Amino acid sequence: MTTARFLVLGAAAGGGLPQWNCGCANCRAARDPSSGVRPQTQSSLAVSPDGENWVVLNASPDIRAQIERSACLHPRALRDSPIKGVVVTNGDIDHITGLLTLRESQRFSLFATEALMDTIGLNPVFQVLDPAYVQRETVALDIAFSPLPGLEIRLFAVPGKVPLYLEGTGTKLGQETDETVGVEFRIDGRRAYYIPASGSLPETLAARIEGADLLFFDGTVFEDDEMVRAGVGHKTGRRMGHMPIAGAEGSLAALSGLSIGRKIYVHINNTNPIWQAGLERDQVEAQGFEVGHDGMEVNLAAFA
Repeated sequence: MTTARFLVLGAAAGGGLPQWNCGCANCRAARDPSSGVRPQTQSSLAVSPDGENWVVLNASPDIRAQIERSACLHPRALRDSPIKGVVVTNGDIDHITGLLTLRESQRFSLFATEALMDTIGLNPVFQVLDPAYVQRETVALDIAFSPLPGLEIRLFAVPGKVPLYLEGTGTKLGQETDETVGVEFRIDGRRAYYIPASGSLPETLAARIEGADLLFFDGTVFEDDEMVRAGVGHKTGRRMGHMPIAGAEGSLAALSGLSIGRKIYVHINNTNPIWQAGLERDQVEAQGFEVGHDGMEVNLAAFA
């Protein structure tokens, strides 16, 4: 029997918690060591089928700090890294800029869909990833690949949109293309999912994740107009490509009807009230959901 390890490197949405220029209630609490609210870094997950070799899902701007606080990701020789691959799920700033930190002549493979690889390739700053060390692997949707022995991954389209910096006047929301993807993991009969951004939960997606052992899901905002009401933004969650947790069409109601072993919210915005104890967090936990946090680890026993 082997054990697959899933390590939350960063549980917060873009900007982290606290966000550098935000004085909302959650950010104030995260700056106060006595509040019980711990600071959180930006969205990323690490996965290992054997505890020795790892794949990182999304390279956040905080990746250096995330690696340094995770002993399992430390070098074991003069020039070494247990990180053998990076998988990108969309082109958002909080998911790709950490690639620039991984430019230090270290071998790893970068996996992304054609659209996301084009986004990275068209920006000359990413040329610092020396092709002699970083192998770029374009991945087709719904085609299995194995970045590590014993780990099978499939990328699949989820409702989303292009990154903010690529938006135009006619930006379309909720499209299922290779611009925004979820990740399916299969490890010796176990099935897990990582979906840090999803604008809705269509029947096809619900059917895919039904019966999974583990799900990390988009928990960006609790209420769709949360940022507007908090006075820190003018966009709703859905406008940003994220379905809210609450409400008749929210993820809490949609996912509660599915049979899934563990359900964990990640990519949580700094304004989301589930960061603190209260009614909203109670609602989430009462339905069997967990609030992800930096350093959270989930181990799945996989039967060989």
